Amino acid sequence: MDLFSNLALGFATAATLDNLLFCLIGVLLGTLIGVLPGIGATATIAMLLPITFQLEPVSSLIMLAGIYYGAQYGGSTTAILINMPGESSSAVTAIDGYQMARKGRAGAALAIAALGSFFAGTVSTFLVAIFAPPLTDIALQFGSAEYFSLMIVGLVSSIALAHGSVVKALAMVALGLLLGLVGTDIYTGTPRFTLGIREYADGLNFVALAVGVFGVAEILRNLEGESTRTVLMAKVSGLLPSRQEFKEMIAPVIRSTAIGSALGILPGGGAILASFASYTVEKRLSKTPQDFGKGAVAGVAGPESANNAGAQTSFIPLLTLGIPANPVMALMIGAMIIQGIVPGPNVATEQPALFWGIIASMWIGNLMLVILNLPLIGLWVKLLTVPYYVLFPIIMAFCSIGVYSVNANVYDLYAVAFFGFIGYVLAKLRCEPAPLLLGFVLGPLLEENLRRAMILSRGDPTTFVTRPISATLLAIAVAVLIVVFLPSVKKKREEVFVEEA
Repeated sequence: MDLFSNLALGFATAATLDNLLFCLIGVLLGTLIGVLPGIGATATIAMLLPITFQLEPVSSLIMLAGIYYGAQYGGSTTAILINMPGESSSAVTAIDGYQMARKGRAGAALAIAALGSFFAGTVSTFLVAIFAPPLTDIALQFGSAEYFSLMIVGLVSSIALAHGSVVKALAMVALGLLLGLVGTDIYTGTPRFTLGIREYADGLNFVALAVGVFGVAEILRNLEGESTRTVLMAKVSGLLPSRQEFKEMIAPVIRSTAIGSALGILPGGGAILASFASYTVEKRLSKTPQDFGKGAVAGVAGPESANNAGAQTSFIPLLTLGIPANPVMALMIGAMIIQGIVPGPNVATEQPALFWGIIASMWIGNLMLVILNLPLIGLWVKLLTVPYYVLFPIIMAFCSIGVYSVNANVYDLYAVAFFGFIGYVLAKLRCEPAPLLLGFVLGPLLEENLRRAMILSRGDPTTFVTRPISATLLAIAVAVLIVVFLPSVKKKREEVFVEEA
């Protein structure tokens, strides 16, 4: 009964006129940036963080969530129509989706992607509603030692699920942790690493760092690699799958929803890992694996269902534990902190309307996407013809205005430029910035729980291994690190990274 009463509270919150409007803005904007290759949900949410400071907390988080899962929808449009995935998670969809489009079934492919995503979004929304409360109850029993160990697991998992060099991923986490130390010591009040600049006494601005590393760096990379887009300008028709196509999509959608829902919870996993895993499973289970790569319905329905389910279940560790499962969730934590909300299990008990309103808005947003996206396909196709050199000055202007408006601090603009350059250099060195952002977000919380646990144990470090839950979490972290350093796993990581590059 509690579940239904909580969902009723959530829908009552999400269905207010203001929140419906921000949900609509979020999903439309998410679709737009998913359609435009090279921008991405992470960069867009980073750029929009300053705007959320002026909004109500629930409205801002509903909008940002809509951008995230809306981008999964939009990415499939370009993947199918022009063989250019707008989102990394849509890269697998392009394999069979584009082949369907070449056979004159572009409309059916888009409808299959939309319907599969809607089903997955509906199921995963209810999974969040079902599993979030018990996990929150468990998390409320955690002490400082358990939280410290949990964050170690989160950071190690982000390293494990990143691509490329393990050493580089570790270095990115360490750099993020160091950047998180800038500011004033939480116990002694002593300035640390501020270089004598008083504006950094409260630490580096999360918005400036996120916009720089993800937004500005992404713009620089896109300007460097701007390519000509060959857009399928023929009118997209036949937006309903045939009876046979509908039958072929049912089983892959159900299986992939389960795969995506499970993998979305893992730190560092989410939509990208889910879509790749789904495609592999569907190809192995198919009676006609030779059809994959030539326009197989399962090759579109599976990955699209998986990436949407993964995108939404990644909210479970965010809402229950305050631990981000991926860079977008780290940005969501940043948005909560900007609003004065402490991420973690207390959100569900202290602000139930916000907690359940976000969950209910996911289903509403998915319904909006199905209703709006298919009729707007013609508009999205036209937007693909806009040159990137026209878009980037507008994006940069809004970024600068937004970052400055948070604190009216000119040093934040310097920080954006500096971290934009750093992000670009890291990309050239083939270092993923995601572990850096996770380290920066979790760093202050990690330090606070470490020092609190040591104070409570009177300086005894064995408290982390004598408490059963903490010891178990640390054992998991060690096991993950050992697996990552296995020669066969290291080789596979490098191969995948080379293929994506």
